[in-house]
Amino acid sequence: MKHFTLEPNMRASFGGAFYPTGYSLVMFPSIEDASRIGHGLIEKGIVSGDEVYLIPAETVLAEIAPTVHASHSPLPSAGTDGATVRAFIELAQEGHTGLLIRTKDGAITERVMELVRTVPYSIAERYRTLVIEDL
Repeated sequence: MKHFTLEPNMRASFGGAFYPTGYSLVMFPSIEDASRIGHGLIEKGIVSGDEVYLIPAETVLAEIAPTVHASHSPLPSAGTDGATVRAFIELAQEGHTGLLIRTKDGAITERVMELVRTVPYSIAERYRTLVIEDL
């Protein structure tokens, strides 16, 4: 698993909120479950070690949360990206850990979710072009 650093391409073009197209973000109440699932995805060959990031609660709050605050504008939002980030912030404030996983297509996403569903998780969202899909 890689160390998460927010990259410019992980932000929405309009507004700048966190929007990592081609990835899914899953939040877990337990850091142990998040780590176990991340390593399991790699061991089973579902994704490579370069395609999954463990994101501790502190990192969600330090790197992802500011993208919503920076995106506040008097204009209405074109989508739900801000609301989705606020849901991640709430969970991080409760100590939940995230896994950001490269999910290039529906088949990989389903394989990812089969493993994720073996433990308790809080929220799972897949970021596609112009669509945030609840998993």
